[in-house]
Amino acid sequence: MKKTIIIGIFLTMLLSCEAIFVENISDETVEVLAPKSELTVDAGSITFSWEELEGTDEYHLKIATPNFLNASQIVLDTVIEKRFFSQSLSTGEYEWTIIGKNSEYETLEEIYKLTIR
Repeated sequence: MKKTIIIGIFLTMLLSCEAIFVENISDETVEVLAPKSELTVDAGSITFSWEELEGTDEYHLKIATPNFLNASQIVLDTVIEKRFFSQSLSTGEYEWTIIGKNSEYETLEEIYKLTIR
């Protein structure tokens, strides 16, 4: 009985220690490579790309038009493991954001503006 309790306590402690080993990225931001904010590009397939952030397992990419505050459409809301994603966009005003995530934390969010002509 004692052995079972000790093993149970040990397993509980071991499983709850994951947060100790997960890097806290909550004060970080994902560095965007393209498209930079306030950019104007031609309609078509736009490749969104960013630097890899150490401690991040996946990225949450969102695109809205004309902006997040007054969105008439959320064009994209996806979680991916890659450092780039291509999306076809038609003429209009857009905002987009990328958030890095791991099992315990997520990065700060910055919003980027994009105009498609």
